[in-house]
Amino acid sequence: EDVKPFTPEKTKEIVMSLEQPAVFCNMAGNWPALHWNVKYLSALLEGKTIQFRLGLKTVDLVPQFETSCSYVEATLEEFLAWSCGQPSCQFGAFSCYDYSKYWAYADYKYVARIFEDTPEIFQDVRWSDFGFPGRSGKESTLWIGSEGANTPCHLDSYGCNLVLQVQGRKRWHLFPPGDTSFLYPTRIPYEESSIFSKVNIANPDLKRFPEFRNSTAHVVTLSPGQVLLVPRHWWHYVESIDPVTVSINSWIELDADHEARVEEAITRMLVCAIKSAENPSDGDLWLNPTEVEATSHEINLQYLNKAVSAYLRCQETSVSGQARSSSTGAKQRTNTSCKRKRREVGCEPESCTLLTQECDFPTPKAEDLQKIPFGPHLIQVLPQSHKTSVMGAVAVESDSGDLLHKNEGEHFGKLQCKRKGLLMSNDCETAAHQMDSDCSPCTSQTALSTNDLLDCLVNPRVISLVAQLLLERMRV
Repeated sequence: EDVKPFTPEKTKEIVMSLEQPAVFCNMAGNWPALHWNVKYLSALLEGKTIQFRLGLKTVDLVPQFETSCSYVEATLEEFLAWSCGQPSCQFGAFSCYDYSKYWAYADYKYVARIFEDTPEIFQDVRWSDFGFPGRSGKESTLWIGSEGANTPCHLDSYGCNLVLQVQGRKRWHLFPPGDTSFLYPTRIPYEESSIFSKVNIANPDLKRFPEFRNSTAHVVTLSPGQVLLVPRHWWHYVESIDPVTVSINSWIELDADHEARVEEAITRMLVCAIKSAENPSDGDLWLNPTEVEATSHEINLQYLNKAVSAYLRCQETSVSGQARSSSTGAKQRTNTSCKRKRREVGCEPESCTLLTQECDFPTPKAEDLQKIPFGPHLIQVLPQSHKTSVMGAVAVESDSGDLLHKNEGEHFGKLQCKRKGLLMSNDCETAAHQMDSDCSPCTSQTALSTNDLLDCLVNPRVISLVAQLLLERMRV
């Protein structure tokens, strides 16, 4: 029998109360999901294709958003052959992409969707060990990447995040919520539940974003078998550092999500209304590929009203002391999956039942919690010294929780003006990845753009204030 360092109850208490990132060790050693390497998953899928996002390995000053990537449909066999240097005849859809120049990422793949024909494997993922009974692979998301695959720096509007590393290693660069202004938040590209940073964490443009110097990075290299807790509203930039990586995550819903959904609904209304009014021929790829389409004003208003109603209902339930237990219901678990990536799950705002979810998972009061048991089984992801370079790394090794190392190297470069948008395409090494040829510093640009206005209107601080005013109006 596999003995865990913490009981499910204690683990959940830690997850729901900890306000800084931490790595759980020795909590998933007996999970069958640890066998989910790419070769094993490939056999399960039996030739089924999935979508991969491809980006350039060259590091630019501009973040490589999903709007500036290529997309291909391929099998895991083809991905494995491509990423491991096997004969090119086995590459399939990857044949047009030079492995030395590109990385590939099958990201945000809902286990329930891609393995719908083999639902028995859902039980390989056991989030019940973390105090969430009933939560399995069905409520989890799969990530498969090659070396260099990355997610631009962003924060998730909803919940906290548990991430199990299965194969290879990933390096996480995390920033606390208090650093939001230093990370220059933007909602372009727009995606429900994600706020992106304008800063390319891998190569920050300190001329354009000087306040980034004031940010405090918490960096950790996650190894197989370890589980990372990403607390609510922590910014993160994630990169694969081994030839092949596999991760499994699950977002844990929180009471604070009710207000966050009101804020997201307000943001959606503003972004869709203003950007939809622009001339489509301008070619501004403002909508992330993960969103199906720009929803209408009427639908967005329905979304806002449902979010407000759910928030007020939650407040009434909290006051009356009738909040339900956090361990209830598979339906509630399934709703959590609607949270991100509408294109993947087909969840439209007017029908997403997550908006009417009741108050669950009440956060324990600080005075009722015992001291967090940091040690070999729970390792803090510590902040880097300001003297350490922006991209310095602190690694947590599987066998030794206190083994740390730092990698120096801060990158500077010429200020780049703008980036051409890349249309989703299977074309070989499309030229749309390239920067404008006349991309010199924008010394002559004086006119404000729609995006300049939007960055101010939908700044998280502004949206938070608008949501509070709106909720006060509804209470009256």
